[in-house]
Parts: sequence; structure tokens; C-alpha cells
Amino acid sequence: MKISLGKLASRPAPIRIIAFLSCLLVVWLPISIPIYLLIEDSNLVTILTMGLLAIAFFIFLPHWGKVVHQEPYIYSHIGLEFTRKNGVEFIRGLAIGLISIELLFLIQGGFGWLEWQKPSTSVIKLILEAIPTALGTGLAEELLFRGWIYDELERDYKPSIVLWGVAILFPVSHFIKPIPEIIRTSPQFFGLLLLALTCIWAKRLCRGRLGLSIGIHAGLVWGWYVVNVGKLIQYTGNVPVWVTGVNENPLAGIIGLSFLLILTFWMWGKYLTFSRN
Repeated sequence: MKISLGKLASRPAPIRIIAFLSCLLVVWLPISIPIYLLIEDSNLVTILTMGLLAIAFFIFLPHWGKVVHQEPYIYSHIGLEFTRKNGVEFIRGLAIGLISIELLFLIQGGFGWLEWQKPSTSVIKLILEAIPTALGTGLAEELLFRGWIYDELERDYKPSIVLWGVAILFPVSHFIKPIPEIIRTSPQFFGLLLLALTCIWAKRLCRGRLGLSIGIHAGLVWGWYVVNVGKLIQYTGNVPVWVTGVNENPLAGIIGLSFLLILTFWMWGKYLTFSRN
């Protein structure tokens, strides 16, 4: 395995990416298939299988870095630095994500498109419960897409190709589902695309560090989790769902896409200013 992996360094980035994912599947499928067959709770199945996949990714990535790219510190190389600067950028990103998602709901409430509800449980409890989900999602997805895949493409292609390659792969990976469901939730594709672009500009703004992008991603998930799981809002139906979001997903409607578009252009503008200086 070590010899065959070592030969991948000279292969094109798409081949390397497919090889890496194939190695993960070889380890993950024998464990995940019994879980799918034996457990009926779909939410628990998703948590267990995706959790195991993330663990396999975190364990295999350092080996991949050493054998394929002769990179002994692959995590810091792709942007996961345990430094004060990266930590501050993470907190900034967390604030940006949280403020953005809550401002989105406040504006919709102001227009009369939703009504705020009494919490079904303690808000403090919801906030604490959301932390593992938000941080886990933000860390795993940013490390995979804006970290490892970004790095693999960057080794072979110019920045513009890397930008759009990573940006498009992100929503595509979330749309592996039946065709009718893809069509029904299609606005979400553009929301995920804009989120990916925002996080890429955040990474470039921070000289390749992932703290800011992880924070933005985690902040959006954190705010959405508290509102959704706590059932804090009820849409009034005064406007079509394509305005507020398909499946009550705020990133799958015109208002949410507009917010993400503003966030994307803002981050892009900050990067352009930074790069000129």
C-alpha cells in the first residue's frame, strides 16, 4: 500500500482525490453497512456513519500526507494551525456566521414572514447542544473541501481553477440523492455554492489558514441549529417558500441567497484589498 500510494504524487489531482476517497471507502463501508442494516433510526444512522467517516478521514490524512506528498505536518500545511492568530480568526468567523444567520431571521420577522415562538426547551441548553454539531460540521467540511481537496487541486492548477473546482464540488457532494429531490431542493445548491466561495475567500484572506472559514461555517450551523431544533420560528406563509427557503432552509430561498451573496462579495472585497496591500 505504501509503495502504490507513493506513486500517486506524480498523478493528476483528480486521480489522487479518487484514490484517497477509495481508500476511505474500503475502511468505512464494512463498518457502515451493518449500521444501516441494524439501526432503524435514520438520524442515529447518519450521526454514526458520518462520524465514523470523519474519524477515518482524520486518521488517514496524516499518512497520506507523509507517503504521497512527503509532508509530515499535513494539517498545518492545509491550514489547520493551532496558533493564537488562527484562533482569533476562528472566533471572528464564528461571530460573522452567528450574526449573519440571526440577522436573516430578524429581518424576515420584521417583514412579517415569520413569527417568533416560545422555546420548546431551555435556550441555554439548545446553545450548548449545538456546539458539537456546529464545530464538528464546520471543522470536518472545511478541512475536507477548503483544506485537503483545495491543497490537492492547488498542486496542479492555477488559482481560478482551484477556486471554482472546490466551490462546485462542495454543493455537488451534498446533492447525491434522487432526481426529484434534487429538483425540489435545487435553490439550496446555489446557497452551498456561495458558502463555499465565501469560505475560500476567507482562507485566502488569512494566507491559507482555515480558522476564519471554519468559524463562519460553524457559526451559520450553530445559529440555524438553535432556531430549528428549538422551534423558535414559525413561517406565516405570507410569501412563497422560494422567498423564505425550500424545506424551511434559510439558505434555499431568495432572502437567504441574498444574504450569502452579500457575505461572499464582502469577503471577496476584503481579500482583494488584502492582496493589493
